[in-house]
Amino acid sequence: MKKMILGFAALSLMFTSCEKEGDQIVNDETLDGEVAFALALDQCGSMGVLEEKLAADPTLAERMSEVEAHTKYAISSGMTQRLVNGQIEIPVVYHIIYRTASENISAAQIESQTVALNEDFNLQNPGRNTIPAEFAAVESNVGISFVTEQVIRVYDRKRSWRPDDSMKFVSPAVNPEQFLNVWVVNNMPYRGGNILGYAQFPGGNRATDGIVMDHRFTGETQYSTGRTATHEVGHWLNLRHIWGDGGCGATDFVDDTPDASGNSRGCPVYPQNSCGTNDMTMNFMDYSDDPCLNMFTNGQTARMKSVFAAGGYREAMAQ
Repeated sequence: MKKMILGFAALSLMFTSCEKEGDQIVNDETLDGEVAFALALDQCGSMGVLEEKLAADPTLAERMSEVEAHTKYAISSGMTQRLVNGQIEIPVVYHIIYRTASENISAAQIESQTVALNEDFNLQNPGRNTIPAEFAAVESNVGISFVTEQVIRVYDRKRSWRPDDSMKFVSPAVNPEQFLNVWVVNNMPYRGGNILGYAQFPGGNRATDGIVMDHRFTGETQYSTGRTATHEVGHWLNLRHIWGDGGCGATDFVDDTPDASGNSRGCPVYPQNSCGTNDMTMNFMDYSDDPCLNMFTNGQTARMKSVFAAGGYREAMAQ
């Protein structure tokens, strides 16, 4: 999910082509001290945020249970198969919430993120020729394309954002039943480290639906090739981590992804075996480095397609 791990006291990135038109100025709050760009930059915050939301809202578990029941029905009844050959196009709204010029990322960087999503969801990932034969047999073309619909730029003096959805009210979601909303912020400290991004799973509050990204890991940068967003969009489409967020035997609700004892780090050399089968370390829902993430499986595609099927949480996007 990351391109590399770096630890600094502070980081400043400079971008040369920042668009200024249409900026809004909100929230004059200033946080004390510089925020460190810390070591734990390989973390996805989606499951931790989900745990907190489930604790805060008892009705969320019921809604997610309904989504899961529909997912099983859609797959077992063949509803997802009828969607496989039809391309789904998702318009993307990027909310760029920035404090400094380097955080106000360029149009080119934003578009490079859309390009990466289109590669990864359409069998065009540049590293897919390295997928081992045993996993190439289940490699899947998800058949979802993405187009940049709108870029909203909002100036805010906050130096960091906790993954509590507060940024989503600084720049409210645009038509979340039809659009993928992506909030890009400067820094996200969480549980002793910094996360690269987090997503809201199907079933959550429509007003906060979408994904949130660190600006340094959005699109093509010196730290990223855009695969963090692919990972988070996977969650947004109801995928879980490849290791099931547990040890051997934990499930990601997909049959053709092998068990793993935990997440991968760096760029593992095939084969890696942690639960009696070879680990699918190159799956987009693992934590391997960006250049080593290269595939979704047929089972993951069926699970993602189910949210677009009749009665699915994101059905409106497939109309």
